Amino acid sequence: MGFSGNDAIHKAGWAVARFFYDCCIPFIYSNSVYYQPMIDAIATIGPGYKGPIYYAIISNLLHEMKKEVELLVEKFRNFWKDIGCTITADGWQDRRNRQLINFLVYSPKGISFVRFVDASDVVKDARILCNLFIELLEFIGVANVVHLINDNVSYYKATRAMLNEKFPSIFWSPCGAHYLNLILGDIGKMEHMSTLAKSVSDITKFMYNHRFLLAWLRKRQGWKEVIRPGATCFETTFIALKNIHEYKHDLQILVTSKDFIDSRYYKDKKENRFVEVLMNTRFWNDCAIIINIVALLIHLLIIVVANDK
Repeated sequence: MGFSGNDAIHKAGWAVARFFYDCCIPFIYSNSVYYQPMIDAIATIGPGYKGPIYYAIISNLLHEMKKEVELLVEKFRNFWKDIGCTITADGWQDRRNRQLINFLVYSPKGISFVRFVDASDVVKDARILCNLFIELLEFIGVANVVHLINDNVSYYKATRAMLNEKFPSIFWSPCGAHYLNLILGDIGKMEHMSTLAKSVSDITKFMYNHRFLLAWLRKRQGWKEVIRPGATCFETTFIALKNIHEYKHDLQILVTSKDFIDSRYYKDKKENRFVEVLMNTRFWNDCAIIINIVALLIHLLIIVVANDK
């Protein structure tokens, strides 16, 4: 693509976009608070600026950035002394099945990430977990901590009891998102709900395993992708159920369309289950009832886990 000599802004935009495309950088990263300052710094120097090489980014510049973060955390420590803070222990499992814990400190001045722990070998040992929390509390300052939030699983409960004896001044509370997930999980285990969840799972698997059907649905006006039910995120099942219910008419039109009837799927007896579910009035009525029951829980969960709250 060619540009005129007077189109410097367009040329600069094209150069940035090409970098994103070539490196497969998600476009949402252009919303980073550091994106425009980076461009401003380069523009200040002008043409001919040589960007930092790979080695500089992973060594000298990284060390400088680490020092800057340490100074920022130290600045936050002063705020913690003045107004107190809340510690959040965010436990999660990565793709390698490691049990990880992120420790974050909240205060009215902002949020600080202070420590990451691979607790795979000790996560169910309340005594060792207790020692991890003690180390963290001593780093932050016991007198500065007024509140601690963690999951409500059994080993965290045991850890909480031990720490309560040692630090009675600290107020403890379970994670709201974890509680809501447990509630949705209990609802999902109910016999009737598990049957509905199985039907939703069958529908999404059938759709996404057959390109012809998915291509047909994607041509429908207003169609959006359906979230597949997940084994570890209870809310995903209910969100998928809600999305399936929203596309009820599109799905019913699909299985009654000439394209589907003339296809090999319609003649395959193994796929009759897909059609039977979509044309079952009771299934759709049950979906509507469950959606109304859990709608407020899902809405509350979205609020609780939102990054801007």
